[in-house]
Amino acid sequence: MKSHYRWIATGIVAALAVSVTACNRESAGTATADGKPVTIGLAVANLQADFFNQIKQSVEAEAKKKGVKVVVADARGDAATQVNQIQDFISRQVSAIIYIPAGATAAGVPVKAAERAKIPVITVDRNPGDAPGKSFIATDSVAAAKTLGEWVIKQKGGKGQLAILQGQIGTTPQVDRQKGFGQALAQAPGIKVVSQQTADWAQDKAYSVAQDMLQARPSIDIMWGQADAMALGAAQAVKSADGKKRLIVGFDGDVAGLKAVRNGTIDATMVQQTQKMGRMSVSTALDVLGGKDVPATQLQPAFLLTKDDKAKADEYIKTHP
Repeated sequence: MKSHYRWIATGIVAALAVSVTACNRESAGTATADGKPVTIGLAVANLQADFFNQIKQSVEAEAKKKGVKVVVADARGDAATQVNQIQDFISRQVSAIIYIPAGATAAGVPVKAAERAKIPVITVDRNPGDAPGKSFIATDSVAAAKTLGEWVIKQKGGKGQLAILQGQIGTTPQVDRQKGFGQALAQAPGIKVVSQQTADWAQDKAYSVAQDMLQARPSIDIMWGQADAMALGAAQAVKSADGKKRLIVGFDGDVAGLKAVRNGTIDATMVQQTQKMGRMSVSTALDVLGGKDVPATQLQPAFLLTKDDKAKADEYIKTHP
């Protein structure tokens, strides 16, 4: 196992996935206490997901405003690759790291390595339990999932058979969303969880998993994807199965999810303030570098969006929160 996460000194893997964005070249840029220009390493879990792309775009835009250089590394969903990429950041002597873990396994390894190199880490969306960063910025997924669950209960009159397509097991958002939705369900004994299985945040896998669920239990009338991509996969499975109307809800508020709610493909989602979290991560990193105290946890509310509010969907599509 140790060899699986061994640092790759040549940095070949990291080099393939790392791109450099020089922000605000005209200005001298923000400087560290020792006078060096600030460079932030942004370690992203998987840029194939719109959620992470939104954060990347926001981080780069905010950094440009503040004269900060950003180095971006895409782990493509692989934790071992991400460990190597962050070691590459450390070798480059970046000023700070904004870190979105690619998974729960070994998520604390990069934080500990950066701390040994005296490089502060700001974690976003996912927080290693054994090695939290200087500040954790995320959606209050427990509260948001509870809100979504309460809406589902109301729509179904407190009765139904629920299938849950789970995110990557053990990651912060999966754990918190499961907890919050469960808190709502505790008040509605008439809604039974009859099937649940991970689809790892992926639409194609969710489609396959949801097909199996529906085949095994055709009476399922509620499907919750713990991310919009999985809700969309569930909607595809419903359409290709019997076409029977089922309540389908997601979570994230990514662009595809917003459009799906607007056109009625899925019934509701929770919209995260993704762009805001990107801006906050840059500001928090600069505060840490400036010697300021920062909150250990910075949780943001998410907004319920249903198919009945097309105007709000259009607003979010135009300018994501």
